Amino acid sequence: MFQDGMDEGPDLLAEDHSKKSETVDLNTDTSLEVDISDALSERNKVKFTVHTKTTLPEFQQPEFSVVRQHEEFIWLHDRYEECEDYAGIVIPPAPPRPDFDASREKLQKLGEGEGTMTKEEFSKMKQELEAEYLATFKKTVAMHEVFLQRIATHPLLRNDVNFRVFLEFNQDLSVRGKNKKEKLSGFFRTVTQTADEVLLTNQKDVDEFFEHQKAFLVEYHTRIRDATAKSDRMTKSHKNVADAYINISLGMSQLSTQEDTAIDKLLNKVADSFEKIRKLEGRVASDEDLKLSDTLRYFMRDSAAAKNLLYRRLRSLSNYESANKALDKARAKNKDVAIAEETQQETCTKFEKISDMAKHELTVLRERRIAFFKKNLVELAELELKHARAQVQLLRNVTATLKGEE
Repeated sequence: MFQDGMDEGPDLLAEDHSKKSETVDLNTDTSLEVDISDALSERNKVKFTVHTKTTLPEFQQPEFSVVRQHEEFIWLHDRYEECEDYAGIVIPPAPPRPDFDASREKLQKLGEGEGTMTKEEFSKMKQELEAEYLATFKKTVAMHEVFLQRIATHPLLRNDVNFRVFLEFNQDLSVRGKNKKEKLSGFFRTVTQTADEVLLTNQKDVDEFFEHQKAFLVEYHTRIRDATAKSDRMTKSHKNVADAYINISLGMSQLSTQEDTAIDKLLNKVADSFEKIRKLEGRVASDEDLKLSDTLRYFMRDSAAAKNLLYRRLRSLSNYESANKALDKARAKNKDVAIAEETQQETCTKFEKISDMAKHELTVLRERRIAFFKKNLVELAELELKHARAQVQLLRNVTATLKGEE
């Protein structure tokens, strides 16, 4: 439920959660079902009510809910990223930080300019901005829910003790955001990893499957990133058109109020028509944002997670090859051979484990990507046709009305 007024901490009951979010694997296993049943937005944070229903014996109750904030989602994601046991898994991308500053700033500017507008103009502009805020909020909730559902449907990630704590511990996890020193450290780790990736890129992979995946994901990530940016520009253009229709409608309404205007009735009808067209254009922008831009953006982040998996595997391969060289040297010198053999065996086992898991993960990722791109693009095409028919019919009705007024 959305309440008017950003400063008062508007809240939002998330969209229908009786079915899984758009980008989650379709899974018939109902032993662990997680959704976000409610969300409350305050000025500096969002509180998500995470609802769990399960038949697994590891949990104390079959159904329960806890309240979590964004930082706790990031904490959970980092636990997976830092655990060696999951090195061969595509870790679901962390949900983006809630950011409503742009919407709040627009509303604040609108409030400051209220005295320069008519009551009708202010009301329409406020409704438009509130709808924009609501759409952003719903997407934020959906991305946090997708993250949890991806984990809940994964046969290994779902069993992690940190995930059970996140779902079941009914108090604050006391997770804090990173301080400046930790953020700087994280930045340097990212730079180091990036430089490491460049060095490892020239390393010939022993497996053709992974060599192909590496080349594909590098190219794919670049292309989907560009497509996301272009899709965002297209959506923004539709929103700008919808905003222009507001001004045209208001202009027509104001003209119709002038004294001694013989065509005031006609102008009112034209203004009303532009308002209806504006709503249709807004729906087009919203659907394109949800079905296309958000899909592209999510799988861009998912492909980045897959690239991180390939990086971890190449790092493991490099360690394995280094251990082989160290073993050869130890045998040549007949010194510390047992230690070198143990290290070589350990790195070999890790590398084979990561490789086996990664092959399965990347295959599943490809199947999921194809299935959901197909699903969302078909749904987008159907919505585009629906809106186009509605626009054509609306214009026909307007034309008929105008002819009747002649």
